[in-house]
Amino acid sequence: MKSSLLVIAAVGLLATGAAQADVTANVALTSKYKFRGQDQSDPAKAALPAIQGGFDFSSNGFYLGNWNSSVGFLGGTEMDFYGGYAGEAAGLGYDVGLLQYYYPGTDSSANTTELYGKLGFGPVSMKYSHTVSKKWFGVEGGRNSGYLELNAAYEIAKGISLVGHLGTTRFSSDAKAAGLVNYSDYKLGASFAVGGGFTAEAAYVGATKKSDWGDLNKARVVLTVSKVL
Repeated sequence: MKSSLLVIAAVGLLATGAAQADVTANVALTSKYKFRGQDQSDPAKAALPAIQGGFDFSSNGFYLGNWNSSVGFLGGTEMDFYGGYAGEAAGLGYDVGLLQYYYPGTDSSANTTELYGKLGFGPVSMKYSHTVSKKWFGVEGGRNSGYLELNAAYEIAKGISLVGHLGTTRFSSDAKAAGLVNYSDYKLGASFAVGGGFTAEAAYVGATKKSDWGDLNKARVVLTVSKVL
């Protein structure tokens, strides 16, 4: 990606020096990959495991990262590249950056780029993502589509947290003309620290407008085991 935000993040990281940098990695196995409530594999199957993982490099608020997952279309792999700046002011956490969804082995028409901004307070956060690429995952006229989400994670006992999510996708007028229908998505579940750095999560995940989107938006029970390395 040649975005100025990623260049700024990279320059910021280099300027601070490697000695002050923090590098982490993560890996996960999930029973069904859902993105904003929609199946990213065969919707005829309630469970179709996906392997996921990536890494993050951060220093003095600047960060760069990559996250990857197996998917059931577009060559079978999704690669996300992102960079930005995160900090805190007046008790509010904030995060601004740029993210590109990239599908190797396919033509570039499905690749999608978003700008995002996030505010957080305690266990609750709000994030808005705005499509700046011409297409939204291959759909013409996707630029200026938006996604607003609320997320919460509340620890009810040591190592056990309730997690919740509400999101809404609003497409640009051109994307609507191409046949896309606005919808909302949701998630409710619990995560458990199971020892050895592993976390297990069970959640009920789905989306509205199933009559328009079909089984892609069908609610599923999704089980995930992850580990930060």
